[in-house]
Amino acid sequence: MSSALKRFKARALKRPEVRKEYEGFADQVAFIDELLKARASAGLTQAQLAERIGTTQSAVARLESGSAAHSPSIATLQRYASALGFRVEVRFVKLEKRSGRSTRGARVGRRSGTGVG
Repeated sequence: MSSALKRFKARALKRPEVRKEYEGFADQVAFIDELLKARASAGLTQAQLAERIGTTQSAVARLESGSAAHSPSIATLQRYASALGFRVEVRFVKLEKRSGRSTRGARVGRRSGTGVG
């Protein structure tokens, strides 16, 4: 990332509304990254994975796109993970308290490292 882009990002993230959107997007990107790393580690294409779980390549592509319109069920994620030799693990991670604001809700966390969950 260029220094100009880093400065722009730092300035933008000082705005609470931008930071909130960025953090939500960062979680989604991290989730998709886990899916892609798991499939890559198994050495499978989308078509090969689709065949293993009994769906189409386009359905796998939609899942890996992270589109809000295609939010997968836990059962779908379990089939995806199992076909790759992984298991799904869902954890709730306590949000950090921020300067007197309420921390209602929870984020779905993920364990670091290659894997789904």
